[in-house]
Amino acid sequence: MPFSYAPLWKHLIDVEETKSKMREDVGISSATLAKMGRNEYVAMEVLDKVCSHYQIPINQVIVWKEDE
Repeated sequence: MPFSYAPLWKHLIDVEETKSKMREDVGISSATLAKMGRNEYVAMEVLDKVCSHYQIPINQVIVWKEDE
């Protein structure tokens, strides 16, 4: 996949929050969280919820990376 959620995982570390807590707070399913963990596509609505919850821009959630 050409996208990475590494910026989001770094943000969670910085604010000392677990992925499970983020999932509950943001209101996404465990299946969606699993997709994010595998750098798979998720709905823009999910990205919007994450950005809104943490008050961060999209580039602090997901980045494009060149295919390896």
